[in-house]
Order: sequence, then structure tokens, then C-alpha cells
Amino acid sequence: MPRPVEPPPETRAREAEEARRVSLRRIARLFGPHRGPLAVVVAVIAASSVVGLASPFLLRAVIDDALPHRDVPLLAMLAAGMIGVAAVTSVLGVVQTWISTGVGQRVMHRLRTDVFAHLQRQSLGFFTRTRTGEVQSRITNDIGGMQTVVTSTATSIAANLTTVVATAVAMVALSWQLSLITLVVLPPAVLISRRVARLRRELTAARQRELADLNVTIEEGLSVDAAALHRTLGTGPALVERFTSSSLRLTDLEIRSQLAGRWRMATMSVVFAAIPAVIYLGAGLPWTLGELSIGTLVAFTALQGSIFRPLSGLLDVGVQVASSLALFSRIFEYQDLTVDIADPEHPVELGDVRGDVAIDGVTFTHPGGDRPALDDVDLAIPAGTTLALVGETGSGKTTLGALVARLHDLDAGRITIDGVDLRDLRLADLAGVVGVVSQETYLLHTTVRENLRAAKPDATDAEIEAAARAARIHEVVADLPDGYDTMVGARGHRFSGGEKQRIAIARTLLRDPRVLVLDEATSALDTETERAVQLALDDLARHRTTLTIAHRLSTVRHADRIAVLDHGRVVETGTHAELVDREGRYAALAA
Repeated sequence: MPRPVEPPPETRAREAEEARRVSLRRIARLFGPHRGPLAVVVAVIAASSVVGLASPFLLRAVIDDALPHRDVPLLAMLAAGMIGVAAVTSVLGVVQTWISTGVGQRVMHRLRTDVFAHLQRQSLGFFTRTRTGEVQSRITNDIGGMQTVVTSTATSIAANLTTVVATAVAMVALSWQLSLITLVVLPPAVLISRRVARLRRELTAARQRELADLNVTIEEGLSVDAAALHRTLGTGPALVERFTSSSLRLTDLEIRSQLAGRWRMATMSVVFAAIPAVIYLGAGLPWTLGELSIGTLVAFTALQGSIFRPLSGLLDVGVQVASSLALFSRIFEYQDLTVDIADPEHPVELGDVRGDVAIDGVTFTHPGGDRPALDDVDLAIPAGTTLALVGETGSGKTTLGALVARLHDLDAGRITIDGVDLRDLRLADLAGVVGVVSQETYLLHTTVRENLRAAKPDATDAEIEAAARAARIHEVVADLPDGYDTMVGARGHRFSGGEKQRIAIARTLLRDPRVLVLDEATSALDTETERAVQLALDDLARHRTTLTIAHRLSTVRHADRIAVLDHGRVVETGTHAELVDREGRYAALAA
């Protein structure tokens, strides 16, 4: 079996340091809102532990008093007491499990939703540099791996600690000499548990990395687009080999992790089994012979066996918490990500939006870029007019459109709508004002109706149909067997490129934005389809402020104004006729 691929030393060192930095206080704060239920759980645990301690004393009375004296009424009472203790502790155990599991699951739910919501607020740059499978792995695998710790750790500590303390007190009450013998198990147990915890933490970090890689392989191999790509390139066998190798490494890590725990359990079992033998030996020595009754010895042995279980549980919790620190560090790393684009502290309300857009001295460089994608750009788009951006690939057209929708924040300058800086608007308000239709249309894997309703959750069926008619897609959808309830398939593969574009246009119409960004919305379509989509776009842009990013100049001839970009700078502006007459960069592009 292949060994796991070890990450670079600096990666291992960084992850180990992050795991050490995870504050147990921060983990405890996850349970803060549930102090009441947890207090009830602790009370139930304490009551259960105290009630359970009656069993050894009842057993001693049976052996030393009831049986030797053939006292049937006493024997019946003691037997009934034993049954009652078992019944009460069982009921209390069910109540404890119900409350503690509910608390744990609510903590897990809050953690999952907080991470998901926080990642939703991240800029496009985060998703550009992060593998999709990695994000999914942290939300599902990492948080799922923490479930045992989150749902049972607090109650396990309380239950085991209470039982250990109460049992220790009862053992001392029975025989303090035998209690001293029991203590010899503690030093080796703690030492072994610490070593296992350290090993399990390292293996957990490696396992989660491998799970993330496995998720990435699944994402890159089993989506619709990926399946088509690997089929046409003939790279399916290589992908299967890559997945197999990753799965084998994950298997090896799981085996090593389980063996680490089993060796500890085997060692502790030997140690725990030796203690009763030592107690029996001690009880039979000449200087102790006769000092202990048979009932006391049996009751003590029963207590000694019951203290080892919670003691082992406490040590197990320590191992679980230590190994889960790697998971907590990965989750907290995402929770601590800075939100690059956030709502302003004091947002401005636009009121009745006219749609005047001004781009003043805008400069922007992509993260890691060596030169500005846009450099001191000044443009104005009066309300209700159309500005077309043209230029060669890499000139900054799409970047400027993304800045108008505030998908990135600019480095210098400002972009305003009706004189209000975009950074002074709530993101939700801005999304209601600026609509984007791009070349890459993303449709959800649900029905046509729900894809359209994503733009306006309270839209009526009549409004959905009206938007589809305006986008010239109603007849196509109506002819389908299930009409608007037809599933669009993964990423909309049920429809052609032009049909997907028109569904996207209908979705934008439902939102009814005053400002439109059309990012090469027809560049990937054939001539006939482009004509149909362009008609829908023309209807969409009517009476709206529109920024059109075009690759084909034929689509911008009738724009109110055209701006030519070159290496992030505006080199020409004017109407189509004016720019052609100048015989400059635009005329060269149009030639």
C-alpha cells in the first residue's frame, strides 16, 4: 500500500502551529448559547452517578447480610433496590442523551451555517485561488469529523468526571488501602493517552488534506463539463488512477489512525485487568487477611471496574479533543478570513434610482498581478444611455464591468450611481440596482421556474411568464413536456447556449435593474442564435443604463457612446461613425 504523500515541512509546521493556537476557550464559546440545557445535563449526570453508586453497597449487603442470615425480606428489598437503581439510571441516561445530542446538533448547525454564510461574503478572488473541492471538504468532511467531539465532549467530560469523583469517594469509604493500589494505573494511562493524542492529531491533519484532494478529484472528474472533457481527451483512465492512488493513501491513513487507538486500548486493557488481580492478592496477604469482608471485596472490585470505564472515557475525550484541533484550526481559518467586500457601516439609501453611472479615476490591479488591469479610467454613462466597451483581449473590459457590479473593490478612484459611491451602498441594494448578463451563464440544477424565481423569490407565475416572453424564451419552454417545471440539468445542459442566455435575460428582467452590465453576452453564439438573443438584449436594455462589453463590433454599432480600452486605459471615445472617421484604434479593430 502506498504511503501518504507528505506535505512540505513548512506546511506541516504551519498546520501544527495552527492546531496548537486553537483556543479551547474559543471552542467552549460555541456552547455559550446553550448554558441552560447543559446545566440540566450536568444535573442529570450528577444524579445518575449518585444513584448508580448505590449498587455496590446493595451488593455488599446482599453478600454480607441477606444471604448468610437467609433474610428473605431484606434480600427482596435489596434486589428491588438494584432493579430500581438500574431503571432510574437508564431513564436519566435517555434524558441526558436527548438533551446533549440536541445541543450538539444545534452547535454543528450553527457552525456549518456560519462558515457557509461567511464564505458567501468572500470576494471572487478567494474562489479564484481556492479549489472548489477544498471548500466543500471543509464544510462537509471537516465539520462532520468534529461531530463526535461537538455533540458528546461536554457531556462525556461531565459524566465521566462526576462518576470518577463519586466512585473514588465510595472506594475510599470501603477501603482506603485498596484505593491506593488502584491509583498506580493513572501515570501509565495518562502517558500513553498523550502519545496517542499527538499521533492522532498529525494523522487527522493528513487525512483531511487527503479528503480535500479526493473531493477535488471528484469535482474535476464527475461534473458534466469535466466528464465531456475527459471523454474527448481520453484521460479517463489517468483520472481513475489518480483517484485510486488518493483513495489508497486515505485508506492507509485511516488504518494507521485506528491502530493508534487500538494499541492504546489494548495496553490499557492489560493494565486495567491487572489491577483486580493485585487487589485480590492484597486482600489475601497475611497482614490484611480478615480485615476485609467478602462483600466489601466484591463491592470494591465492582467499583474499581466502574471507575476504570469513566477514567478511560476521560482519557479518550482528551485524545479526541487533541486530534480534532486540526479540524477546528481548518474551520476557524475559514471563519477568520477577512471579508474584502462588505456592507458599509453607515449605508446610503439611493431612493428613486435614475441610473447615472460615473467612473472617476478608476485604477485596479488583480491580486498577484504585476501591472494594473485598469489605469486611471474616466467614463460617464448618463441615465438611460448605452456605453459600449471594446478592445483586444486583456484590455480590461470585463474587469471594468465587474467593478461596476462591485465584484471587486477598486484600488483608486470611485464609481458612483446617481452620485453615490458603490462602497456606500448595501451589497443587496446594489444587486437590486445593477444586473449582469455574462457569456458564462450559470443555471441552478432545478426547474426553469425556480431558476427564474431565484432573482425574485416572490414572483408570480404570471410575472415569470411575462419575463420569459420578453426574453423570447417562453415558446421554447412552453413546448417542453413539463413546461416551466422542466429540470434544466447540471449547469443548464438541458438547453442550448442561446436558450440558456435567454433564460438568464428573463431572470434579469424579473429583477428589473436600472443599470445593466452585458459582458460579451452573445460572443459564444452562432449568427442566427446571436440575432435572437440580441433582440432580447435590446428589449432588456431599453430605458436602462447599459454598459455593454463587446467582442463583436457589430453588436455595438448603435451604442450611444463607445469607449476603446487598451492595456487598461481609455484611448478613444465617441460614436461608431466618429470613431471610424478618426481612423484610430477603433477603426483598426473594425477593419
